[in-house]
Amino acid sequence: MRYAVIGTGWIAGSYIEGADIAGNWELAAVCSRRRETGLAFGQKYGVEKVFTSVEELAASDIPAVYVASPNALHFPQVKLLLEAGKHVLCEKPLTATAAGCAQLQELAAKQGVVLLEAIMMLHLPQRRVIEEALGKIGRITSARIDFSQLSSKYPAYLRGELPNIFNPKMATGSLMDLGVYCVYPALTWFGKPERIAASAAFLPTGADESCAAVLTYPDKLVTLTCSKTGQSRLGTEIIGDEGTLVIDSISKLTGISLAAKDGSRTELAGEVEKNVLMSGEAADFYRYITRPEESREEYARCTALAHAVSSVMEEIRRQAGIRFEEGIL
Repeated sequence: MRYAVIGTGWIAGSYIEGADIAGNWELAAVCSRRRETGLAFGQKYGVEKVFTSVEELAASDIPAVYVASPNALHFPQVKLLLEAGKHVLCEKPLTATAAGCAQLQELAAKQGVVLLEAIMMLHLPQRRVIEEALGKIGRITSARIDFSQLSSKYPAYLRGELPNIFNPKMATGSLMDLGVYCVYPALTWFGKPERIAASAAFLPTGADESCAAVLTYPDKLVTLTCSKTGQSRLGTEIIGDEGTLVIDSISKLTGISLAAKDGSRTELAGEVEKNVLMSGEAADFYRYITRPEESREEYARCTALAHAVSSVMEEIRRQAGIRFEEGIL
């Protein structure tokens, strides 16, 4: 199936490589505000067709689009593409608000097209490894899910520049960029919590540099932490009374091990290259489009989970005081 990408950053390149691994996909065009940037990016992948506006892309006959633009642009761009009858895979977060997420999902259903938020963990074989392991650690009493990664853009910020990731006008910050990877597994494995308590630390720009939230369940506490200005070395732990599941990278589901009560450890999954990780979501995106009947329940779970995550993220933002410009959906 032919597809286009919006965006020319490293994540778009990784997705293109992942789609090649998945098979069944043919990159047909690149969409970039600057033609020269789009041409230079497209040449790396043997593509010469460049659109300089989403409106041009929407009017084309390309049936599917991968959106990797800044967060604040996701809602208007995806809405335009859905209205044009395109299938859309959009980088996380799909939207900044639960209302925006619901609006896009309703539009996709009305148009009879697939709309998917790009969350690698839902489409990785390692997820099943983890879910099997969760049944071996007894009664789960607590979990600490962390994604703290020192941003490659932080030196530019310290030089006085304002990268998108530290600009609230772009609906970014640590929660939206990294915290979403913590909320997804929490809701996937434990469901929606009874209560949420959240707080954040801010840069002078107004962007949250770190954020923490405690999700309270009837039988457990789940703590979520994320940061863009520091690097965690501990990863994630899910703690039961019979053992502990350790996950080095919660976004990639790599470095997974099971620690028994006596401290002995069994390795369950190692490292995986980023393009291979992204091939899973590319393969499922194609399957949801081309085999809707067999994929209906799985796709419906992804859609429901995306909205639930958006709702929890919005509540965390409200409590933590993370604010974006008025009108961003």
